[in-house]
Amino acid sequence: MIAKKLTQIQIKGIQKILIRSTNWIGDAIMTTPAVRTVRKNFPHAQISLLAKPWVIPIFEHSSGIDQIIEYDINGRHKGLKGIFRLARDIRKYSFDAVILFQNAIEAAIISQLANIPIRIGYNTDARGLLLTHSVKRVDEIKTCHQTLYYLDILKKVGLCPDGDHLELSVDPLIKEAVQNIIQQYNIASNELIVGINPSATYGTAKQWFPERFAELADKICQAYSARIIIFGGPGDIDLGHRIESMIHYPVINLSAKTSLGEAIGLIQACQLFITNDSGLMHIAAALNTPLIALFGSTNPITTGPLGKQSVVVREPVSCSPCLKVTCPLDKHICMERISVDHVFNQVKRVLL
Repeated sequence: MIAKKLTQIQIKGIQKILIRSTNWIGDAIMTTPAVRTVRKNFPHAQISLLAKPWVIPIFEHSSGIDQIIEYDINGRHKGLKGIFRLARDIRKYSFDAVILFQNAIEAAIISQLANIPIRIGYNTDARGLLLTHSVKRVDEIKTCHQTLYYLDILKKVGLCPDGDHLELSVDPLIKEAVQNIIQQYNIASNELIVGINPSATYGTAKQWFPERFAELADKICQAYSARIIIFGGPGDIDLGHRIESMIHYPVINLSAKTSLGEAIGLIQACQLFITNDSGLMHIAAALNTPLIALFGSTNPITTGPLGKQSVVVREPVSCSPCLKVTCPLDKHICMERISVDHVFNQVKRVLL
């Protein structure tokens, strides 16, 4: 099935557009070229974004977005009644078109209940009949980088892409907050700041070992007199403390101590960011922060960092990428083979 293309008559009539964001931080970053493409093709339209709360900071200062509508999944829009309430809330805006980057049938149901006349998205999750412009998700697109995956939706309905580079703007108020954090921890202006992100959503199979992060941090501190910042969310408190306790130099453990916005600002302030495949990895790539990304169970071809200063460290093994939450062999061979010396050699190349 070939997707129905938007006609010139339709394009001229589209003045109010809703974009349904993806639900994960990394995926949201990878939609930024597609968001920019929507703006390029509809320069005078009012473009709104529907997003869950934890994704909103990615788009708060996007030049492609005029308005953000919060999908309050834990409050007003919780549960089945909340879905109908959300549809009513959206209906009030009288959108002309919606573009669904989120793949679930729920997104299409809400769009139809909101009486949005043009509904564009992949025909995933048995929702094709709910879309006016249903794009077939072919096997080839699933092997491309996810930025192209989202752009393909727009190309198939006749829109002209605006490049595939990532985009992320940092709030000036966040920059001030970051400077306060830097002063709080007495980080001198000439000190090298290295961030490490030992966590990753979607299971332990994506995570390098805590003791290796600690050993690597020691090597970096010894060689460069660097200040190490440990990043992490509310679920990473124990992991952050464990790594902090193993490092033999002063370390700044900010696990669960920053908002996403502050984390974005701190990543921008880093001279190097070392991370598993994660949402923060894509943030660093979008900010063009020098980046070393450790890949094991996941595929850097489809979800690798696109920053100009990004380096992927991966040891090929027969079972990788398995895309599993936990290692099915319980051996973590893909991560086991990434040695501290291997990563440190990449650190030295990046910091030349």
